[in-house]
Amino acid sequence: MLYVCIPAYNEAPTVGVLLWRIRKMFQGFSREYEVVVYDDGSTDATAETLAPYREVLPLTLLGGSEHRGYAAALDALCRYVSKRTRYPRRDGAIFLQGDFTDRPEHIPELVKRFEGGADVVVAERSADSLQSTPLPVRRLRRAAPWVLRPFVSIPGVQDPFGAMRLYRIAILRDLVKASGAERPLVAAEGWGANVELLMNAAAFARRVETVELDQRYDLRTRATRVRPLADSMSLFRFARSARSRRLTPPPPPPPRGAGTRGGNAPADAPASDGAPKTASPTAAPASS
Repeated sequence: MLYVCIPAYNEAPTVGVLLWRIRKMFQGFSREYEVVVYDDGSTDATAETLAPYREVLPLTLLGGSEHRGYAAALDALCRYVSKRTRYPRRDGAIFLQGDFTDRPEHIPELVKRFEGGADVVVAERSADSLQSTPLPVRRLRRAAPWVLRPFVSIPGVQDPFGAMRLYRIAILRDLVKASGAERPLVAAEGWGANVELLMNAAAFARRVETVELDQRYDLRTRATRVRPLADSMSLFRFARSARSRRLTPPPPPPPRGAGTRGGNAPADAPASDGAPKTASPTAAPASS
């Protein structure tokens, strides 16, 4: 099962057509799927646009009248699919924006790597995307790596800022368990939310892969919501506090019989000659 997760806020002009394109894509890409849209208190006709699609799509609508922000939308979507899935090791959650920036036609590229064994697949923007990228987004794209680099790095990922990702749901379930019911999975806003979710999920993943895909800002009907200066400052505040907000998996339990002599005595029990036998030190796990 693939869960296509879409956080939406005032996306009435595009979200309906996006759902139709998702349906068309899966008609030629035979996979079981469910679309999950979190309507973050939209004040336009987003809810009215979404309603009739429940009759023709496997569609679940989350959210309500309160605008809680992008981070809360990601949190709710992650928690929903973690509870919904029956096969967390087999199922995946695909996140994409509701404004046509991310293209449903690219989903098979992510799934191919997921089915090849990747736990997290990150869509990185291609050079061709720059042709349609609005000026505020280009400015933030230039500043964001310099803001983030001293504090946060995700091995193998050059572009952690985009929204389009595929996560194995077992990874999200581990993340939810580590976070608990009270602590949000994501607290940063804007691009920082994308980085934070990826940073924490990657700590639980065995394999993270990237794929270069183009984004199409020219197909979007509304103006960009990016504010280069304000968003750079928000990203800096997240990056500076990222170390304390990082979630890490618990250490694995020791193998059966580890730390024993002959399966009975502890490793530091006295040897037959009375001299203590000291267990060899274990290296601490590398920080993720």
